[in-house]
Amino acid sequence: MRGPGEHTYDCQQCGACCCNPDENRSERYIDYVEVTRRSALASHPRLLQRLTVVNASGERHMRLRGAEQRCVALEGTLGLRVACTIYALRPAGCRAVVPGSKECRRDRRERGIDFVK
Repeated sequence: MRGPGEHTYDCQQCGACCCNPDENRSERYIDYVEVTRRSALASHPRLLQRLTVVNASGERHMRLRGAEQRCVALEGTLGLRVACTIYALRPAGCRAVVPGSKECRRDRRERGIDFVK
């Protein structure tokens, strides 16, 4: 997909939006992607238990792992080749991501992922 400046935004190469943004991390905010009861993932109890955490407010969010604070459902290497293991069941927040958007470009910058021309 082409975006601002005619860059190619290859989501299966990138994966930066699947990591907790630096601003959240600096504020110790780890409730990144909410999983609501209406989410397709909510109808899979075993996956829900393995892939999510419940915060102090009782809200369910995708579990983050590692120093990158990346989504536990993301496999592969950022910037090279990634895949979402629950793509068809991913939460609404993940579905709202727009390749090439301001947030996409911020996430790529924060993770040091170059653009393809």
